[in-house]
Order: sequence, then structure tokens, then C-alpha cells
Amino acid sequence: MTSETPDRSQAALAYCPFPDGDSARRIAGQLLSERLIACANIVPNVESVFEYNGEISTAIEVSVLFKTTSARLNACVARLGELHPYDTPAVVGWRCDTAYPATLAWLESTVVKP
Repeated sequence: MTSETPDRSQAALAYCPFPDGDSARRIAGQLLSERLIACANIVPNVESVFEYNGEISTAIEVSVLFKTTSARLNACVARLGELHPYDTPAVVGWRCDTAYPATLAWLESTVVKP
């Protein structure tokens, strides 16, 4: 949180690639129904280059950006890890420095506080 708004929550984002659109949509729907996120932006055909088990590989994946609040970010990241089909999913999250006031209000009204 910034020093200007110590009592206000912040917008937050989580990012995770998926093996296919079906698993991305299914998990996005689950997180929406659990009110851990307000929105998921699903972007198909992302080329990933990565090292796993000592080998460099490439894969075409589906990238998802999840919109949530700072209060729910840790729960969102943890739940993504539980639901994800990969053994070691690349799930990262961060708190946003700035959000449009209407966006923040929408996030706060959509995502359930812990």
C-alpha cells in the first residue's frame, strides 16, 4: 500500500500460463465462483521458452492475467497452484501501484474480502 492510502486496498494481478484454453477457462471460472478474482484475461498462443528438469524447451501456451485485490492476492496465487494441471506451475502475483478509482471499486465489490 502507498503511504497516501494506508487504509485502502490495492488492485493486484496474478499471472499464469496454461497448457490449453480449456484448463485456463475452467480454472478462471472456478476462481470467479470462489470470488478470488473479478476477471481473467485469457490470451491464446503465447510462445514460452523455459528451462525445466535441466533442459531448455519451448511450448505454445495460453497466458492468463487474473485481476484481484491485494487482500486476496495470496489466496488467489495459492488456489491457482492447487488447481493448475502442471506439476510446477509458474504462478506469480504482484500488487499494483496505481489503479483507476472505478476499477478499484469494481474489484473491491466483486472480490470477497478474507
